[in-house]
Amino acid sequence: MNQLNSIKLEFPARSVNEGFARAAAAAFAVQLDPTLDELGDIKTAVSEAVTNAIVHAYPDTLGTVQLRLRHLEGNVLEIVVRDRGVGIPDVDRAMEPLFSTGGEDRSGMGFTIMGSFTDKLRVKSAPGKGTTVTMRKRIAAKVRR
Repeated sequence: MNQLNSIKLEFPARSVNEGFARAAAAAFAVQLDPTLDELGDIKTAVSEAVTNAIVHAYPDTLGTVQLRLRHLEGNVLEIVVRDRGVGIPDVDRAMEPLFSTGGEDRSGMGFTIMGSFTDKLRVKSAPGKGTTVTMRKRIAAKVRR
């Protein structure tokens, strides 16, 4: 798929920056003319991915989170959230609903939510090297009258 436009942001893995990432993704996605529901899906998926990076990637240090957004042909939004944190030793297990390493206050539904609000979800991770979450969401064409 050809890229029509893109942005890349990097910010400290602080919880206050989750809202910034949501807003930035929504602002970028507007060029694809999403419905309010589609925009909500994008914001939710970004929120989950960024929150996972903030909570799980850097348990003992303050690292960075990278957000990359690409407008691809076919009215597809690609969202990539990357950290260089501790990584995930078993991605398949981590993607199981209700599995969490974040303690009792975490639902373990992050990857499930990301997958349900996007059309495609891919997670790559290596212990000690970090995690990259790639999501794609096709924005429906509008009927013009």
